[in-house]
Amino acid sequence: MSQSAEAPEATEATAAAQRVLVVDDDPTVTEVVAGYLSRAGFAVDRAADGHEALARAAARPPDLVVLDLMLPGLDGLTVCRRLRAAGPVPVVMLTARGDEEDRVLGLEVGADDYVTKPFSPRELVLRVASVLRRARGAGPAEAGGAPVLRGGGITLDPAARSAADGRGPLRLTLREFDLLAHFLRHPGRAFSREELMAGVWGWEFGDLSTVTVHVRRLRHKVEADPARPELIVTVWGVGYRFDGGR
Repeated sequence: MSQSAEAPEATEATAAAQRVLVVDDDPTVTEVVAGYLSRAGFAVDRAADGHEALARAAARPPDLVVLDLMLPGLDGLTVCRRLRAAGPVPVVMLTARGDEEDRVLGLEVGADDYVTKPFSPRELVLRVASVLRRARGAGPAEAGGAPVLRGGGITLDPAARSAADGRGPLRLTLREFDLLAHFLRHPGRAFSREELMAGVWGWEFGDLSTVTVHVRRLRHKVEADPARPELIVTVWGVGYRFDGGR
């Protein structure tokens, strides 16, 4: 873990002292991360293993969880699954550099973002603030009272952060919601994974498997048959296109 000289200044997203649960069995990592988050204006709880994390989350629900993948007793993937089953709490996962399969699994079970070790605590604080802004419906795409979006039998309300189709409400993670909103805003347009990463995640570079995993997860929630998608189709050699507007 690399350290910068100071933590990011508190922003509007942190002003309300939103609660972050930091889960890591390395006390040094926990101490540094908690310190940076506290100085940025967050209220911080800590847990050293998976069982303690679930107990603390149940006793005092956090606004976001920073979750290490490798934990004693109950691993981070299991903790993430149980957290997501209990409610839509955002999760930023910490993974070892190079463990692409583990990062993909983290995204598959519902993590909203991840940071690889060694990491800059300042970068982690900025990622936490970004995820929380989107959770509050204050992301760039939602600002200014964006209109309700419709397409392919789906209705999505950016301000209320709600989406539904003919089968009922859609249970989407933050990134799945933002990805679906992006597709609904641009029906019929093919996007590369790089363009989706920039437009939805706000990253100019990064692990493109992040986009692939989220498209796959989203298909399982909006397609009648995810194996034969008709709404979010693959454009070979390019990326993906939303055909629901036709």
